[in-house]
Amino acid sequence: MSTRIAFLKGHGTENDFVIVPDPENAIDLPPAAVAALCDRRAGIGGDGLLHVVRSAAHPEAKDMAAEAEWFMDYRNGDGSVAEMCGNGVRVFARYLQRAGHATEGDLTIATRGGVKRVHLAKNGDVTVGMGRALLPEGDVVVSVDGRSWPARNVNMGNPHAVAFVADLAHAGDLYSPPAHEPATAYPDGVNVEFVVDRGPRHVAMRVHERGSGETRSCGTGACAVAVATARRDGADPAVTGTRATYTVDVPGGTLVITERPDGEIEMTGPAVIVATGEFDSAWLEGVLA
Repeated sequence: MSTRIAFLKGHGTENDFVIVPDPENAIDLPPAAVAALCDRRAGIGGDGLLHVVRSAAHPEAKDMAAEAEWFMDYRNGDGSVAEMCGNGVRVFARYLQRAGHATEGDLTIATRGGVKRVHLAKNGDVTVGMGRALLPEGDVVVSVDGRSWPARNVNMGNPHAVAFVADLAHAGDLYSPPAHEPATAYPDGVNVEFVVDRGPRHVAMRVHERGSGETRSCGTGACAVAVATARRDGADPAVTGTRATYTVDVPGGTLVITERPDGEIEMTGPAVIVATGEFDSAWLEGVLA
C-alpha cells in the first residue's frame, strides 16, 4: 500500500535541495531513490537531497548526538554520499527553524564532516562555522578543452581543486568533471572551482561539483576559493593575525567568507524554503523496480 511522504524544496544562492524530514530514520533512501527524487524532469529536482534525521537515530551520527540533535544526511544529486555541503547546512538550518526545531540565534548540526555551528540572523542570513581548511601538499593541474591551469588543493571536509583563470568561460560547460593530474590526488573525485578577480577581496567562481555537475553555488567551494585566494594574496590570517574576509560571487548569488587567525572559517549567505509537498511511495517503488 502506498503512503504519502512529505518533502520540502529549498535553496541557498540557487544551490537547490530536496528536503526529506525523517526524524527516526525510517525512510529507506538508496542512491537510486535519491537520484530519482533529484531528477529535474522525472522527479522533484535538486542538486542534492537533505535527509533530516535525529542524530541519535542514525548510525553515522550517534556519537555526535550529545552535541547536535539533528544530523544532515546529505546526498549528491546522483545519489552518492558527500561529507559536507555548505549551502546545504544553511538550508537545513532554515528548515529546522521553519519546523520549530530551532529559533534565531545559535544551533549545532551534525554532518559527516563533523558538528557545524550555525547562527540564524534576524535579517535572514545564515552563518555556518565551516571548520578549518586543510592544504595538502603536492602540485595539481586541472584541464578543460585543451587548456590547463595549476590548482590549489584545499580540503574543507570534502576535496577541492581551485584554479585561477583569465575568463570563467574557459571552464567550458562543466557537464563532465574537468580532468586533473595526478589522478592519485583525488581518489574519490573532486569539486573543481574556476576563479576570476572582481576587485579587492572580491572574486567570482564557477564550480563542477562531483556527483552533480555544474551547480549555481557551492558553499564549501566558496570557502576553498577564499582560502586559496588569501594564500595567493599573502593574506594568511595565521600569519597576519587579522581576519581575511572575501566576497565570493557564484552564479546564484553572493557568499561572504571569513577566515579567522585561529583557522576557523565562517560562511554567511541566504537560505530559502520555496515549496512543500508530498510524493507517493508507490511512485518511488516503481522507479526502483
